[in-house]
Amino acid sequence: MLPKAHKLSSSADFRRTTSARTRAGSRTLVVHVTTRTDLALTGGPRFGFVVSKAVGNAVTRHRVSRQLRHIALEAVHGGVDKLARPHDVVVRALPAAARAPSAQLREDFAAALAAALAKAEKRAGA
Repeated sequence: MLPKAHKLSSSADFRRTTSARTRAGSRTLVVHVTTRTDLALTGGPRFGFVVSKAVGNAVTRHRVSRQLRHIALEAVHGGVDKLARPHDVVVRALPAAARAPSAQLREDFAAALAAALAKAEKRAGA
């Protein structure tokens, strides 16, 4: 379970993160990243998950959501070096995520997150 300080909770935060156009994908998921510029940053990095009906039935969607939350929790506790406190991350599961084992989701998440962070750094430097 992700602590409250590491969850995206408002639809405005989801919208801001997904519309920032800093994303990267893999066969199983798409990762959107943005950096908050609030003066009073609380918590973070924060994660949100989108697992639509295209992924599967309710049981399948909940299983994929649990797997993604666990992977995000690992990232919070040092699994990702470049993930800083002001980052907001939205992970959108694709239909292939329903059949992917946890190890594959973990690899895809790490690769997509690294690519999205590299795009964000490049965009910030330009």
